[in-house]
Amino acid sequence: MATDTPAYKRILLKLSGEALMGNCSYGIDPEVIKRTAQEIKELSDMGVQVAVVIGGGNIFRGAGLAEAGMDRVAGDHMGMLATVINALAMQDALEQIGAYCRVMSALKIHEVCEDYIRRRAVRHLEKGRVVIFAAGTGNPFFTTDSAASLRAVEVGADAMFKATKVDGVYDADPMKHPEAVRYETLTYDTALASKLAVMDATALVMCRDYNMPLKVFNMGASGDLKRIVMGDEDIGTTVTRD
Repeated sequence: MATDTPAYKRILLKLSGEALMGNCSYGIDPEVIKRTAQEIKELSDMGVQVAVVIGGGNIFRGAGLAEAGMDRVAGDHMGMLATVINALAMQDALEQIGAYCRVMSALKIHEVCEDYIRRRAVRHLEKGRVVIFAAGTGNPFFTTDSAASLRAVEVGADAMFKATKVDGVYDADPMKHPEAVRYETLTYDTALASKLAVMDATALVMCRDYNMPLKVFNMGASGDLKRIVMGDEDIGTTVTRD
């Protein structure tokens, strides 16, 4: 049930790169990133400590080029750099509206952002700064979902929020199957056994093993992020260990 105070003190928000495209076919839709930044700042203004991981699929997908013959390691490194571009764009959007923000990269790019250091990241969060984690885990073969799970556990988030294009997890693709049923709650074991399209298996196992609650929701629905953080259980799908 929703309350007058946030239900979470510290969260990690996972955004896909595709979510930043809006109605564009490539890159970043300025209106989408402005609206997303405003929703993040609103949480920060309420005292919620917000960490963010953004994918890079709106700019470059290393796995896709690997299937076409490119070296997978090279492709993944290019994908990591795409996430840095998105992170810097989100930092700018947040600072334009008065939010304090830091970008921390798993790859060393000192000229544009800080290195990822866990203790420093936690300190930034404690000071009320939005922290954006870029470049995934810094290693090839790991998705940004896995990076988000890892960072959520490392910084001690109360929950991980995954923003998607649909309002939760379904038993089938709701875009292809209108009769698909949305789960209100779900366990990690069920998601893994049923191969539900929540996150990749590595990310799911990490959240399960470290008892990290996961909220899956539609970032395109304005205001839903705040409503979930305020404790509205009727939005999205909640995934837990038990």
